[in-house]
Amino acid sequence: MARPKQLVAVVGTGTDIGKTYVTARLLEALREEGATVAVRKPAQSFDASDDPEGYDAAVLGTASGEPPETVCPSHRWYEMPMAPPMAADALARPTFTLDDLVEELRWPGVPVDVGFVATAGGLRSPIADDSDCLALVVAVMPDVVVLVADAGLGTINSVRLTMDTLVRLPAQLAVVLNRFDEGSELHQRNRSWLRDRDDMQVFSIPGDETQLARAVQPAE
Repeated sequence: MARPKQLVAVVGTGTDIGKTYVTARLLEALREEGATVAVRKPAQSFDASDDPEGYDAAVLGTASGEPPETVCPSHRWYEMPMAPPMAADALARPTFTLDDLVEELRWPGVPVDVGFVATAGGLRSPIADDSDCLALVVAVMPDVVVLVADAGLGTINSVRLTMDTLVRLPAQLAVVLNRFDEGSELHQRNRSWLRDRDDMQVFSIPGDETQLARAVQPAE
């Protein structure tokens, strides 16, 4: 097992913000650029009635070229739409800790150019019985943290609140405004405000996949 040359953690300002979609688009863009990739989601939860092809691990695996069980170990699949440790409890499954999740991270033997760790929910959402996604990010020590946010009303507030925590990390930071509509004045103003007034590195999806892919690749 070898740590990727560049490790990227993907976090969100909240649940259903589009982290999986953005990560998948980024994986595809990187592969088109000729980069080797891998993605890991330490735990996933879903509705039991969901189409398996729509599970996060399946979507990410399709984008990275890996089996879903490689992306997320099968014993960390929880068929209950709650935070993973809450789902485990509701399903009467064994509890698990942050150390368990970190120990279970397995990367390809030959280091890939860019590896991703995909979190669940928002930055402070529970990811294990004893920790949240922020603790997971700190534990894996990424080179880059990508923060996925909505592009509409409330964007500036939610991005600022989350970035207040992320700026303490020794990592490059990038903000992605997901579901961005170039025809929306609000979306454009939110992007400009974060870029120009808060001096953040901001990308829009759809549209900036290639630029973001190049920004997260390791320096030559």
